Amino acid sequence: MIVEQNIERLRYLLSLFKMREDDLLSEINEGRKRLIRREQVFSPQIDVKILKKIDKIFDKGLSFYLDPTPLQQTEAMSVFFRKQTFSCPLNFTAKKLVDDYEGLKNYLSSLDILSEIETVPTIKHCTIATNPHNAAERVRQLIYPKRKCSKSRDFLKNLINNLADQGILVVEFIEAPNKKEKANIDGFFLEPNFIVLKRQSYYKREIFTLLHELGHYMLNNEDIESLDVANMNYASLSAIERWCNDFAYYFLVGEQYEIMDKIQYADGTNDYCHPIIEQIANTSFISRHALFTRLLYSKRISQSDYENVVRDLKEQYDRIKQKNASALMDADGRKKKISAPQPIYSPMFIRTLSTAYNEGNLRAFDLTRMKIPAKVVEGLASWL
Repeated sequence: MIVEQNIERLRYLLSLFKMREDDLLSEINEGRKRLIRREQVFSPQIDVKILKKIDKIFDKGLSFYLDPTPLQQTEAMSVFFRKQTFSCPLNFTAKKLVDDYEGLKNYLSSLDILSEIETVPTIKHCTIATNPHNAAERVRQLIYPKRKCSKSRDFLKNLINNLADQGILVVEFIEAPNKKEKANIDGFFLEPNFIVLKRQSYYKREIFTLLHELGHYMLNNEDIESLDVANMNYASLSAIERWCNDFAYYFLVGEQYEIMDKIQYADGTNDYCHPIIEQIANTSFISRHALFTRLLYSKRISQSDYENVVRDLKEQYDRIKQKNASALMDADGRKKKISAPQPIYSPMFIRTLSTAYNEGNLRAFDLTRMKIPAKVVEGLASWL
């Protein structure tokens, strides 16, 4: 079956994801003996079977290619048109994920317009000349959870809720463990007030990522990144990345930064200051790894000692992870059935969807397409 495609929309996707025509042909011809020719792809008339192969790559739905409406390659359309380089090289899955969430951001914004909801972020921006410690203290007074949290997940959830009160929307995504290619990013910030986080098995890492991305919001600097704490070449970090790391550190450590500052050097003669580091980690939702990294940044632990400490911390974490995995197995060694993990939903996200749903601007079908769980759909009215 031959259909009329909007060829410019296909070219738009190639430009968006920085792909050449030959790259696309190579992808759709992988494993084929009879190759699909260039003229079969890049022409107004196209076989539906070929179009389906193309959409397996971009995952936009066939209607996207058939829509005659033009798409312009403007800065307003995508962060990939606004910015050419990011803190880490992105794989294709990461680029698709960012594009999907930018589409979600724009969709939620349009729903707010229809519902006459105006959201203005209240946390003021600053510049890289601002002292990150001072900036962290100011923001800490606004969003640090007032209720004492015993679990890292509760602390993260409270942070997300408090950021919503300040007009900043945080969205968490969860990748399937069996996904062929995982997105090689941990989080990103999109103007004016949109932060996306990857669910981590270790919540303290996710908390640090959230605050690092909040640092990007403070500087009004869009970025997409993988916060690889194992790669500690501090000198190679940009001034912005160092500022955002400092901001996250001072936010989390709070007044205990004075205790950290009193550590002159960590080595074998003082047990690498483990008791002090553990005390701070247990009371501030910042990981021991991040605290030792701070000592490395300030040259208060040697590179070799740092690597040894981090290796020990990883071994401890792996043992805990293995113990938790064993707890999920039944007596016969089979994995117990557990419900799929759900992301933490920001009140801003729920407010937008619930208002639009009750005003008729959003259908249950749209929610299903957005992969919102049924229990969230059914409970939308209760959020109003």
